[in-house]
Amino acid sequence: MKMKKINLFKITIVLVVVLSALASCKKQFLDKPPLSSIVDANFYKNDEQVMASTSLLYSRVWFDYNDKAMYNLGDFRGGTAFSAWNDRGNVLFNTTGDNGENGASWRAFFNVVGQSNLFLYNIEKYGGPDVTPAIKKNAIAEARFMRALAYRFLVMNWGPVPIIENNVDQLFDTSITRNTVSSVWRFITREMRAVAEDLPETPIQEGRISKWSAEGMLARFYLTRAGVESNGTVRKQEYLDSAKYYAARVINNSGKKLLNKYEDLFKYPYDNNNESLFELQWVFSGTSEWGTNNSMPEYLAYNPDISFGGWGGDKGATWWLIQQYDGFTEQTDGTIKGRTLDQRLHATFMLPGFSYPEITKVSDRTKLVYPFTGTDQNFLAVKKYVCGSPIDWGANASQQRYPNDTYMLRLSELYLIYAEATIGNNTSTTDATAVEYFNAVHTRAGLPPYEVGGVNGSGPLTLDKVFSERFKEFAMEGMSWYDLVRLHYWNPQKAYDILNAQDRGLFFTAPDQMPNPTEWSFTKTSWFSERNINANDGNFLLPIPNAELSQAPNLQKPPVDYP
Repeated sequence: MKMKKINLFKITIVLVVVLSALASCKKQFLDKPPLSSIVDANFYKNDEQVMASTSLLYSRVWFDYNDKAMYNLGDFRGGTAFSAWNDRGNVLFNTTGDNGENGASWRAFFNVVGQSNLFLYNIEKYGGPDVTPAIKKNAIAEARFMRALAYRFLVMNWGPVPIIENNVDQLFDTSITRNTVSSVWRFITREMRAVAEDLPETPIQEGRISKWSAEGMLARFYLTRAGVESNGTVRKQEYLDSAKYYAARVINNSGKKLLNKYEDLFKYPYDNNNESLFELQWVFSGTSEWGTNNSMPEYLAYNPDISFGGWGGDKGATWWLIQQYDGFTEQTDGTIKGRTLDQRLHATFMLPGFSYPEITKVSDRTKLVYPFTGTDQNFLAVKKYVCGSPIDWGANASQQRYPNDTYMLRLSELYLIYAEATIGNNTSTTDATAVEYFNAVHTRAGLPPYEVGGVNGSGPLTLDKVFSERFKEFAMEGMSWYDLVRLHYWNPQKAYDILNAQDRGLFFTAPDQMPNPTEWSFTKTSWFSERNINANDGNFLLPIPNAELSQAPNLQKPPVDYP
């Protein structure tokens, strides 16, 4: 596999990491972060040092989120993927306050908040006279962007959470308590609007965020906030209009374009391509360094034959997600049968007989054809973010240390945000632009255009169709759960209905022939009983980890508005 030349931004990440202790990563979120957590306090004297210090806001501060929380919450909890034997709390919706992944996820997001706050503190206190105003403004905007995004994850997973803008000054403030959901959303929207004003249209360095990254996040934020501020089941039109406005601005003005082939989004080297608006920036920095490499592929790869470790043998697509792909239909006997033209399936999950010439098997050095095991535990293994074996990577990766980036915002989401915001409080739309943008995503996947009229038309573009498109477009990118939380804000019963209808159990997948299958049949594994969940108002959001409640009992008090 040809490796991409590491850009200067990623070189900076490697160089500055030697100064980064990040000692607060394993501390409670209210702890006072050491002034050396990002970098030494003396490391803010000129533009180069400031830019080096903010480079870690794109990698190391997000490491614990990327390691497991991304797919544990976003896909396992959302129902697009499951793990049969591990991480069962989120799969089965019985996550407790003592659950390890729950605590790790909470700390991961508050680590981003704390480290962003620390940078803002350090740049104001220690910034030298040689730091130019433009670089200082950009750096502050980067830290505020990361903090706002972390709070988006926090409020959508745990509901009311405390807003902390200064860990140093607020360490001994015993009055800190949770803030209401609406005020958290007000805070992060206000922050992102300010960030959009301060960031340049062209990023100052490849891989860094720009004005369009912030406006893309504003489109996402406003689409969600329309539900937060809903009146019963009616979303706030003002915010739907804002979501549509910012989505259109990014689509029309950013210069970003969809890649021609969906699979190219996940064939390394794909980093910082023209569809990407924000990525976590990972780089292979050697076997001794921890925190700037991408560890996630190891948990997803189905065995060591295609990775350095390969611990993803019990992870795969859910029965429910397979039903979302056009071409697979349920039979009278309860099985699913067929094939799909949707190219996203091949790029996201491995079906028996799928070929991946970019991945070389370690065992016999042949190109990977996903095998048919012939058992009733035939997982549809994860492909997305699994980019090659040790043979393909050579000296550019090692166990739990990969250089491929993690998408946080892609242009295709803006197309689908525009479509959903246009539908708004209706169930469907015939708006030509909304349908055009939906089809930009839909046809890129290899599917025929969705037509609202004519003899072969499917009728108006529905909200359900947009949601299904999102589930397929962003499966294994940590998105489906947050789509359902967004829905829950304004139509909780519909969110429960979707979740409770999902089959999250084992199933057997058989190709009609090997090699080169033309269709597949799917049969539920008879002895596997944990297939469905009971999502309700009592378990929809995650419980605050017990360890945090014992350290900060004020978190049990009723939430209050944030100014």
